[in-house]
Amino acid sequence: MKTKILYKFPPFKKPLKVLFISAEVAPYVFVGGLGQVMKALPGSLRKLGVDARIFMPKYALIDEKKYPLVTVLEGLKVPTDSPENKNLICNVKKYIPREPDAPTYFLENMEYYEKRANVYGYSDDPIRFALLCRGALEFLKKSDWIPDIINATDWHTGFLSNYLKTKYSKNSKLSKITTVFSIHNLFHQGIFDHRTISELDFDDGKAEIAPLFSDRLIKQNFMKRGIIYADLVNTVSETYSKEILTKDYGEGLDELLEEVRTKVFGVLNGIDYKELNPATDKVIQFNFNLCNLKRKIKNKTHLQKEFNLDISEEIPLLGMVTRLFEQKGIDLLFPIIEVLVSDFNLEFIIVGEGEAKYRDFFLEMAKKFPKKIGFHPISDFTLGRRVFASCDIFLMPSKFEPCGLTQMEAMRYGAVPIIRKTGGLADTVEDFDPRNNSGTGFLFEKFDSTALFGTIIRAIETYKHKKVWEGLVKRVMKADFSWESSAKKYLSLYKKVISLRLSKS
Repeated sequence: MKTKILYKFPPFKKPLKVLFISAEVAPYVFVGGLGQVMKALPGSLRKLGVDARIFMPKYALIDEKKYPLVTVLEGLKVPTDSPENKNLICNVKKYIPREPDAPTYFLENMEYYEKRANVYGYSDDPIRFALLCRGALEFLKKSDWIPDIINATDWHTGFLSNYLKTKYSKNSKLSKITTVFSIHNLFHQGIFDHRTISELDFDDGKAEIAPLFSDRLIKQNFMKRGIIYADLVNTVSETYSKEILTKDYGEGLDELLEEVRTKVFGVLNGIDYKELNPATDKVIQFNFNLCNLKRKIKNKTHLQKEFNLDISEEIPLLGMVTRLFEQKGIDLLFPIIEVLVSDFNLEFIIVGEGEAKYRDFFLEMAKKFPKKIGFHPISDFTLGRRVFASCDIFLMPSKFEPCGLTQMEAMRYGAVPIIRKTGGLADTVEDFDPRNNSGTGFLFEKFDSTALFGTIIRAIETYKHKKVWEGLVKRVMKADFSWESSAKKYLSLYKKVISLRLSKS
């Protein structure tokens, strides 16, 4: 029987200071969900009285006319630990947005950030993100503002707590900083393939971080080191924090995570309810709310016409807005989609880009069933919103999903989700129960095409009962995934990790 530990939070006479380190942050530059979270979470914490700030690279994509930056430190020397004692010279700039958005520091380096057209995808990404971690700590050495907590995010920042506990352990300004490491997707652990790493190249996570220009750096596991050295580790949903302790989801780190499980927690991400509001969103053709759902149907027929599908209010429209990768469970559609559109009266609209085999599959299906399947092979933020506002059912059959944001966004716009019961999907959707008319979607558990097929049929059969379906849509739209709740849980974690740190000192 486990003993429940009660944490006595220390009193905070001054605002808690938290610095987020991230490879991407919206609206400056972002690729996916990580960037969106890094905009919303610090801002929500600031509403709670936390002095939250952000540190990120200054990429070439950042528009200084739109976001005027002020230089706060020139000529920052960042050690590379090379035999020649070479330093990389950086500048640090700052942008202060309107409240509650967090003040943001940008690490400027011509070679590794400003000459690059993209955020990720370079052979020297390990150098670029090791520089981000080391640069943040060197900046703090010279800064008057020292955080109580550094919250590092995903593998790109995994080295930060490692550096802090080793290279900077005796620095009087930095040694008292507590670290939190947030895992957004355990699958990505660096630019090497962690599933096929040889024993010769295996990183135990305990050896010293290699010099920035060493060939060994690329083989060191950023994610593993973040887990080992951080004072607390969190994932972006409670279910995912438990799944990664197992071999099926642990990506080779399950034994390590099991070993340190007492410091592993899960907090669900949120979405921006002000921006994602079907009643005011200027992106969609017809605004609507709980009281005028018929206007949602107008969005549906408009999108059917745009994709040259059969136009009908009665035909269930299934939408997918996704990256076309194995993780997203698209393989499950391969053996069933033709049967679904041939033998059942339904339509699909898919928006997304990614691997060629999935793109070619959807292009072939759209060509074969032009009145039933529409496909847009490019990620489109605006079109994605319109799919949310138009489709009756949103499909997300992920193989694994640390949190997932699109299912929450789709629900905000009244699209009933069909999801696989995994990770954050399991934490955000309750299975529909016709006996007591409850639930917010349709779930299946086994990663299997037949299971998905049966769940889709269950959904479209329920769709025929208009009053039942309308009640389901209203419950879906009332679901609350706002950042206010998640930010309070993060604040609780921060207080907990500081208490633990103080109890050990």
